[in-house]
Amino acid sequence: MLSAIVSAISLFLVGVTLLPLIKSGRWWIRIWDFPRQQLSLLLALALAAQLVLWPDEPLGMALALATALCLLWHLRCIFPYTRLRRTQVKAAGRGSPPDQRIRLLISNVYQDNKHAHGLFRTIASFDPDVLLVVEADEWWNRRLSAYRHRYPHHVLHPLSNTYGMLLFSRLEIIEAEVLERVTQDIPSIRALIRLRSGKIIELHCMHPEPPQVGADVDERNAELLMVAKETVQSQYPVIVCGDMNDVAWSHTTKMFQRLSGLLDPRIGRGLFSTFDARRWYARWPLDHVFHDKRFLLNQLQLGSYIGSDHFPIFVELVYQPDAQELQEEPERADASDQREAAKTIREGKNAAREAEREPADEVVAVVSQPG
Repeated sequence: MLSAIVSAISLFLVGVTLLPLIKSGRWWIRIWDFPRQQLSLLLALALAAQLVLWPDEPLGMALALATALCLLWHLRCIFPYTRLRRTQVKAAGRGSPPDQRIRLLISNVYQDNKHAHGLFRTIASFDPDVLLVVEADEWWNRRLSAYRHRYPHHVLHPLSNTYGMLLFSRLEIIEAEVLERVTQDIPSIRALIRLRSGKIIELHCMHPEPPQVGADVDERNAELLMVAKETVQSQYPVIVCGDMNDVAWSHTTKMFQRLSGLLDPRIGRGLFSTFDARRWYARWPLDHVFHDKRFLLNQLQLGSYIGSDHFPIFVELVYQPDAQELQEEPERADASDQREAAKTIREGKNAAREAEREPADEVVAVVSQPG
């Protein structure tokens, strides 16, 4: 009986490890991109049980080999987000000029969360220059209205569908757009922000849909890759941030990095798992900050629990024009990536059209003089 249970569990774990290798946007495939730490632990336990139960049986050893290979695959995916790997983004150092810094706090507040004081404490603790709040409805917009005098530049787009966005900045926002690139009522924000030094940077804020029952990820993937292609064409240093509803090690996020050439400050520093804040056993990194090679890192830190299913994440970056000479050269997209990205974007737009969710206009609002 025990052998049958171990065999069934092991085969299931091997199956869900192999399933994400299929390049499909189906939700029941893509959800297995997420729990690599959890699957690693379960595979390790299954392998130990197999070696005890079937130390010499050929079929048992074959299953043990498959289990071990799957475990190694998961560990390979996770390894870059451990301290055993060298950092992709270099530290800025103590002498970095304060007027070239940007302090950014990203928080998915969970729309039904009515405990705003948790976020207020986090804002007071980190004192960000720029605050991005996602899953913000009109209730959250009213609660955060008190911050408008401290953050005189803002882009406010509250929605009741869990995809509202509020962007507050004490740095000058020169211009901003609220965009619906792929799906109606799933907005993102593109803003030009002036640092205290006068340098202009481009900020993209995102919150596409996650894979869930009845919701595939074609539209999410299309939006991520569209932003990646846009960043390459920007004349400004770029930061892309938000709850991207995809894990750092997924095929799509990796392609996002290759297409954009942006760096991930978590690499070599840790997972910084922001979701699920309520369940210690089911956490993975969903909230991301990617940035241009001309930024160095001062701080990267998770916030404390605020009543949401996400932890806030805080990053302090320093713009340094010659930093790109110090940074690791990221892997760049090849012709195959470009073809796959074009196909993914096309499929995402087609999926939105077929579901009658295609936006009427990509630009929902233009904020030329925020505040």
